[in-house]
Amino acid sequence: MARKKKTAKVEDNPELERDLSTNAIINTSMTAYQIRLNQIEKAKLDVQQTEDIVQLKKDVEEIKTLLQEIASK
Repeated sequence: MARKKKTAKVEDNPELERDLSTNAIINTSMTAYQIRLNQIEKAKLDVQQTEDIVQLKKDVEEIKTLLQEIASK
């Protein structure tokens, strides 16, 4: 059976608790948690979009090169 960790509320911030065994500060706000998950997801999407743009630029450059070869014949 899991034991509940002992925590104490942080003064002046009801969304924060201190884990008394590790002294860590824990944010218990579900809203803050959701915001952070959304930030992580957006960052992943930004990276993917950047990679897609780079690949598209390479593809366009290759198409231009092929068209120039065809036009020069």
